[in-house]
Amino acid sequence: MSNIQILKKETLSDKKYPLKYISFEKPGEDGVFHNVEKEVYFRPDAVAVLLVDDERKKILLGKQFRLPAFLNGSESGYLVEVCAGIIDEVENPEDTAHREVGEELGYKIHDLERVAGAYSSSGGLTEFVYYFIARYDEKSKTGEGGGLKEEGESIEPVEMSFDEAKEKLKQGEFRDAKTIILLQYFFMNL
Repeated sequence: MSNIQILKKETLSDKKYPLKYISFEKPGEDGVFHNVEKEVYFRPDAVAVLLVDDERKKILLGKQFRLPAFLNGSESGYLVEVCAGIIDEVENPEDTAHREVGEELGYKIHDLERVAGAYSSSGGLTEFVYYFIARYDEKSKTGEGGGLKEEGESIEPVEMSFDEAKEKLKQGEFRDAKTIILLQYFFMNL
């Protein structure tokens, strides 16, 4: 049984997903209850998928503009990332992985394997990310990808060799946590 007591919830914003200011009590190491206040963004759970072509020794990522990265110092705001997206209410993580890869990169994937799951930023977000590795090949291309225009997406597919991806990872060129996690997992288990 939890000793956490929620004292007050205040909605700060509810434009897309709720941002709430929450006051709660929790016991410290000394057993005494302490009042704590936090802002929490209630973002839905998501998936992240690294696409791998073992035969050609290639991976497929997407390049897209990310406003928060731009606002926090990224000169262009463009990041090269694994395919990712929010899980719709009627979907499971695997269904979302298939849908997002089709929308963003234009491929049908196979051999989808869930390799991890983690909170993306547990200090302020409720979002839990399911991490996958999936296989693709030149024959599994189904469309252009690029994301959904009605969601403002404009995603450029970026294919690179295992060696190039590994070198970029070593040099710290990837700036997206999902991408770093999946590439590290992939290269550690290759």
